[in-house]
Amino acid sequence: MAYDATKMKDWEISEAAEANMPTPDEWRERLNLKKDEIIPFGRLCRLDFMKIIERLKDKPDGKYIEVTAITPTPLGEGKSTTAMGLLEGLGKRGENAGGCIRQPSGGPTMNIKGTAAGGGNALLIPLTEFSMGLTGDINDITNAHNLAMIALTARMQHERNYNDEQLARLTKMRRLDIDPTRVEMGWVMDFCAQSLRNIIIGIGGRMDGFTMQSKFGITVSSELMAMLSIVRDLADLRERMDNVTLAFDKKGNPVTTGDLEVGGAMTAWMRNTINPTLCCTVEYQPCMVHAGPFANIAVGQSSIIADRIGLKMFDYHVTESGFAADIGFEKFWNVKCRLSGLKPHVSVLTTTIRALKMHGGGPRVVAGVPLPDSYTKEDLGLLEKGIPNMVHHINVIRTSGINPVVCINCFHTDTKAEIAMVRKAAEEAGARCAVATHWADGGDGALELADVVKEACKETNEFKFLYPLEMKLRERVDNIAKVVYGADGVAWSPDAEAKAKSLENDAKYDDYATMMVKTHLSLTHDPAIKGTPKGWALPIRDVLIYSGSKFLCPCAGAISLMPGTSSDPAFRKVDVDTKTGKVEGLF
Repeated sequence: MAYDATKMKDWEISEAAEANMPTPDEWRERLNLKKDEIIPFGRLCRLDFMKIIERLKDKPDGKYIEVTAITPTPLGEGKSTTAMGLLEGLGKRGENAGGCIRQPSGGPTMNIKGTAAGGGNALLIPLTEFSMGLTGDINDITNAHNLAMIALTARMQHERNYNDEQLARLTKMRRLDIDPTRVEMGWVMDFCAQSLRNIIIGIGGRMDGFTMQSKFGITVSSELMAMLSIVRDLADLRERMDNVTLAFDKKGNPVTTGDLEVGGAMTAWMRNTINPTLCCTVEYQPCMVHAGPFANIAVGQSSIIADRIGLKMFDYHVTESGFAADIGFEKFWNVKCRLSGLKPHVSVLTTTIRALKMHGGGPRVVAGVPLPDSYTKEDLGLLEKGIPNMVHHINVIRTSGINPVVCINCFHTDTKAEIAMVRKAAEEAGARCAVATHWADGGDGALELADVVKEACKETNEFKFLYPLEMKLRERVDNIAKVVYGADGVAWSPDAEAKAKSLENDAKYDDYATMMVKTHLSLTHDPAIKGTPKGWALPIRDVLIYSGSKFLCPCAGAISLMPGTSSDPAFRKVDVDTKTGKVEGLF
């Protein structure tokens, strides 16, 4: 049965549904898993990836379904809600369906955006565990990342305090001659802490560390999280762990985790993170949780590992990409699918009338502030002006050869005329379209969506990448800017272009993925520009090098790896019932 989502908060729905949530043993039986393929973790469990993939390696894959969105408002347009609703709708149709979404960061959970667990009757449970650490992947990444910084800063201190002979005799280390002005990596914690963006460390005496400028990022922006998203197995993770660039020496050579002999210990901290955690929707459809959300600079995808076993376990496997199709889908298309070798069948484009009105010139949408009347009352003129944003994203998906399905994620204020206008535009643009009310009605509200997705899965597609690996970096960026963002071209800063030319001339970077960095709130680099702008160039100010994940990251606009906490953060509403120990107030 569906809960009354208009009267119950998400944490209350989760708490009610958790009473009948399957146990690890029940999941093992339901999913036809062996006893040693389930790793119990309280009332949750991990799935032993290496054992499952080895046993099912010869089984044909199921249908591969990706969920993305149009350019969102700051409130988000419900990709996770749509993913949960689609799983529930497929379940209502009797299909063997499962999926994977990304683990939320403690930063947004305790700030503005919330837990990214879906919502209403299309919600992932158990909500508290999901929102607050789950089985510890983010904590393990935090420890592994900071251990690398411990190794680096301790080495810098010892090299300063000892001469070459003492260094070799006392520490059994060779001098790396690290340049303190070229330390690339910083520290991480999984909260939004703007006061830690720029810091000074090592204040005190000679035994108190190396004094220098440093920084913090949010854990989910760590290169290690990006690596978890894309590795195929533990051996792949271990190999990459020695290649992370922490700094450069005074001759300009990279100083890596392998140079510091810390990669093995970092992998030890992360050894359990390769096993996805199994959760479910409020209607008890299985859904794994694996990898993290930061899609601006990282890949922003649920993991290749989870998709590999999900496609073996389920006839329909649903995976989620971060942010809109210009960021999340583009990286799914040209990076994740290239690295995994997996071919998707369908991409679901989550669309809301609210967001389309914003792109049509509607008033500014601000998180935590009530929506202006334009978004809650019928306005066909505003909606019509915003529809080109949806059409643009449909065309991006069609360029990949994947079958697009537009999901109109309905709010109770949407009118029949508004819904009809969006459906007509989507179908005229070459997409299938479904209207969904899964937030209010659960699987019953996603039956049309499930049916349309199943129909699209039966159709053969001609999946193709936007560019070949042989294409040079600047040409790749130009292609992405023009085809995916709608720009006229790219405007490189002199420093960024010089760096790009140098990278193009070094063969070791030929197989690095191109990981674009820009805002998710606009097709452009400027979050204030809405709609589908024309006549602009994408400015690239830098190219970051992530040598463990093998990413080259061209940066458009200003992106911070450490978000800030707002003036009205969510943590003010979170508390604990001291009689039951239950967490309250989690959205």
